Amino acid sequence: MFCENILIIFTFCLFMPRNRTLRKINAPPRFGGYKPYGCPLVNNEPVNLLYEEYEAIKLADYKLMNHNDAAILMGISRATFARIYEKARRKIALALVETREISTKCGSSFTEKEWFECKLCHARFTMPSNIEKEKCPLCKSTEIKRVI
Repeated sequence: MFCENILIIFTFCLFMPRNRTLRKINAPPRFGGYKPYGCPLVNNEPVNLLYEEYEAIKLADYKLMNHNDAAILMGISRATFARIYEKARRKIALALVETREISTKCGSSFTEKEWFECKLCHARFTMPSNIEKEKCPLCKSTEIKRVI
């Protein structure tokens, strides 16, 4: 009886997934989402593009980096970068073909600096940790929110 319980616990531990490593992004996207223009939305469920998927598309397609260099910047393996990139491409294709909205979500990502957005002028910025009063650098408003 005692040996069976140990075997069951041991077997259960083998099938538990590993904790997901956080993916480093340079900055959060400057948009909350995209909507198709000129056609009625047939499917109201948006496609959720994670910040790390956006970062993979930005590095590979916009900055024309190879997968190995982009993976190093994000702090992940090249194979993981390739999976994230492929998933992002499929989501964008799904949204385009099925005329769905694209919305951005945080996902499993982090930035080295804290990012803020001004509620008045919509500027995005980082702030050094030694500054006590939080103000927008453009319009000097105190109405700012933390983005990530």
